[in-house]
Formats: sequence, structure tokens, C-alpha cells
Amino acid sequence: MRPPLRAVAILATAAALITGCSSGDDWSRPHPRPSAIGSLGPGFVDPSARPAPESTVTPRPGSWNGVHPSKDYRVVLLTAGDDHPTKALVTAVEEWADDEHVDLRTVVADVHDPVAGITKALELSPDLVVSAGNDLIDPLALVTANHLSQHFLVVGAELAEPTYNVTAVDWSGASFRGEGLGMSSTYDPGSFTAERCAAAIRAGVAAVLHDLTGIVIWLD
Repeated sequence: MRPPLRAVAILATAAALITGCSSGDDWSRPHPRPSAIGSLGPGFVDPSARPAPESTVTPRPGSWNGVHPSKDYRVVLLTAGDDHPTKALVTAVEEWADDEHVDLRTVVADVHDPVAGITKALELSPDLVVSAGNDLIDPLALVTANHLSQHFLVVGAELAEPTYNVTAVDWSGASFRGEGLGMSSTYDPGSFTAERCAAAIRAGVAAVLHDLTGIVIWLD
């Protein structure tokens, strides 16, 4: 006996929903190690001398443009605050993820309890946690050293003493370092332009994908 047409339609709809939840959507499933597609251009770093931990490198503008993440790169955007610089960084990360077909999830941390947001990001076990917002800098300094297997990328700021799993992208108009050091005298919210924020996420990811971590990438 053939099932009623309504039942067939319901089953078909359910099957479509299950199919839509691909392995790229379910982060609990095994995931290949991400890799870089493309190479860093001349001038990103000196190929004859690997940057020392916590050092600052100033890559040639655009030397990161040829690098792209492999398929289904899992990224958590960890953000806190609603100021202009943070919003600009968030927009840049979202646009980059859309352009590169990155599997992006966002965790908005409470500025009054940012460690809870960081913990939530860690629980997702992404390939990379991208941090946007100065309110996250001091809490990240407390947490990241205890999770050395997790890569972090800080855009528009930096940790004062990063471990090798924390990479930062900064410039003179940003350069917030936390730990009671106060805001840099050169801090300029207007320097967080769409172009600079886009360069920050692309340059930072290019470095991480090439295992150039634990350093500060300076965009000036």
C-alpha cells in the first residue's frame, strides 16, 4: 500500500532538513586539519629568518592576498562591545568569512563577564578564534596560556605577553595592550577603516595558516 501523499511530502521535507545540516555545520564530527591555499607573497616575512616569539613584523601591503583557508575552515568570532572600532572589525571578519566560504560562528561576550564568552568559544573547538574588541584583551591574557592547542587571532589590539598560540594584527591607531597599560597615545578610532580591518583579518589568517604565530603583524 502506497503511503498518503502528505506523508511522503513530510518525509521529503525532513530528509531535506537533515541533508542541509552537512558536516560543515556539525562541528562535533571529525574535521581535517586546515591548510593554506596559496602562498605568502614576497615581503611578508624574511624567508631566511623565522620571526622570534613575541616579535613584530611589518609585511609588505598585500603580500597576504594570495592566501586562502581550506574548505570549511572553522572560525569563532569572539566579540565584546559596541563601539565603532569593534563594529568595524566584526563587519570585516563577517565579510571575509563570506568571501572565503568560512564556517563562521559568533560568540558575543558580556563585557561584565567576558571569560564566560571565551569559555563558550573554546567549547566549540574551532580551528581559530578571532577576537574583536578591547574588552577581551585582559581576559584573553588570563585564558590563552592555559589552552595552547587553540589558535587565537586578535585583530586591532594585542596581548602584552602572548603565548605562541596567540597572533595579533595591530597598527599605530589601535595598539591597545591591556594589563593596566592604558590606551596608547596614538589610539585613533577613525583608523579602524573598512580597508584596514579587512587587511587585518586577511593578514592575520594568512600568518596563522603558515604557522607564523605568537607574533604581532604591524600594518603601518
